[in-house]
Amino acid sequence: MSSDDEREERELDLTSPEVVTKYKSAAEIVNKALQLAISECKPKAKIVDICEKGDSYIREQSGNMYKNVKKKIERGVAFPTCVSVNNTVCHFSPLASDESVLEEGDIVKIDMGCHIDGFIAVVGHTHVLQSGPVTGRAADAIAAANTAAEVALRLVRPGKKNKDVTEAIQKVAAAYDCKIVEGVLSHQLKQFVIDGNKVILSVSNPDTRVDDAEFEENEVYAVDIITSTGEGKPKLLDEKTTTIYKRAVDKNYHLKMKSSRFIFSEINQKFPIMPFSARALEEKRARLGLVECMNHDLLQPYPVLHEKPGDCVAHIKFTVLLMPNGSDRITSHTLQELQPTKTIDDSEIKAWLALGTKTKKKGGGKKKKAKKAGEKAEESTEAEPMDATTNGATAV
Repeated sequence: MSSDDEREERELDLTSPEVVTKYKSAAEIVNKALQLAISECKPKAKIVDICEKGDSYIREQSGNMYKNVKKKIERGVAFPTCVSVNNTVCHFSPLASDESVLEEGDIVKIDMGCHIDGFIAVVGHTHVLQSGPVTGRAADAIAAANTAAEVALRLVRPGKKNKDVTEAIQKVAAAYDCKIVEGVLSHQLKQFVIDGNKVILSVSNPDTRVDDAEFEENEVYAVDIITSTGEGKPKLLDEKTTTIYKRAVDKNYHLKMKSSRFIFSEINQKFPIMPFSARALEEKRARLGLVECMNHDLLQPYPVLHEKPGDCVAHIKFTVLLMPNGSDRITSHTLQELQPTKTIDDSEIKAWLALGTKTKKKGGGKKKKAKKAGEKAEESTEAEPMDATTNGATAV
């Protein structure tokens, strides 16, 4: 590796302030896009309109950044806006012709991502279409996801292992009499890579294995937690509902159909690396063309999965930077007031939540003031479990 290559390699992680700025800029945009999407969630609102507004906002805001730089900087949607309702687990981002609307009382899960120069910030949030506190099993599912996210934030830190997180989040969900949904992966993020090699499994089982990995300083993770009051074993009900795909960059094939070649060339041009929605393609040709692309593994699908009707499903996803001074969660949104039916009295869960997210630096002297501020920050990063006694939303 030449010294130029080494420098390039070295500069593209969090040791470069510019990289940190790009992650945080992407996060600021996606947090505001989430706020916008939540404000659009009203009874009778069309789901496709909310998805479109989320994507448009991300495209517009990211497009305004780095306009006047010499080298063109890629930026835009890193993951299309999804609005998955009630027992739908994830990836619902319908085509323009879809008439699905929201109803009063719906449990709405919003999932989206933005990138600046390939540095990705993703966020997932759960909002119930009602006024007043969320109660009952819906509150349990959301509180389970949120408390699991708070625990994961404290365990995704240098020196800890991916399996520590998998075991902990399952324990948290069980305390709320919920299940962590199987098959959900939390990935390391790298420049232009939304599904890095280091992975945290939501549930360890014989069918899904991932390599043991240890978290390291200057890494970035998308922590993705979905909880359910059902079995946590979601099913694909209809392949036709899949609309989100990602180009499988290591695969090539000479497509036979003209419509497939047209669509594939459009994908390569517009979405060479990041996941995209079929809504963004020439829709008439897309359906036919996508089938042949899928048959030859040129695209990786993100299927729409479901739990059983009546199950409450909640989703919290956040992006965390493992900085030298501690973990920096850069994407989030405050939850509604929750009144779960369960109380957390497990001492291990409470101990995890009491961990700070900032690292105390050794040494005193000149930096005494800064250390005090650091200690204060550590105190304020302790989280309360959400339970029947706290009666409220921890701001996250």
